[in-house]
Amino acid sequence: MTALLDMSRLLDELEAGLRDILDERRVEAPALIGIRTGGVWLADVMRKRLGLEEPYGELDISFYRDDFSRIGLNPRVKPSSLPFSTENRDVILIDDVIMSGRTIRAAMNEIFDYGRPASIILATLIDLGARELPIQPDVTGKVLALESHQRVKLRGPDPLHIELQEAGQ
Repeated sequence: MTALLDMSRLLDELEAGLRDILDERRVEAPALIGIRTGGVWLADVMRKRLGLEEPYGELDISFYRDDFSRIGLNPRVKPSSLPFSTENRDVILIDDVIMSGRTIRAAMNEIFDYGRPASIILATLIDLGARELPIQPDVTGKVLALESHQRVKLRGPDPLHIELQEAGQ
């Protein structure tokens, strides 16, 4: 395992991109939601950086996965927590890595169970491409192309860092 990227630079890119899109869309009080686990760590950091006062929400999308019947229940499943209504709110949905788009699809399904948001802004720290669904982040810290035997993993929460792993590690 090796450290891959400058986390400070990635967080700066993510923050700048979010500020730009919030200004462009004139969003004043977004609801911030992180996907467990890495997205929650990032939501905590972005909430502070963006100066948002409202607590962030946490999603555990385990029950919403389209492969749930094949992989079964993760023993560390925790209930999702959204301490606000999503109804007619502008939502920032944040995750650490996007690849196929399936995790994001599951997260959006769960968000809609809480209420119909006005909009969802998708922010991811790393974009690996390889989409299986037509879901793209609005903001990303870095786009990476990995070899088929490589994976990236956000480690944290303190300090946050990205590691490059060989498959099977």
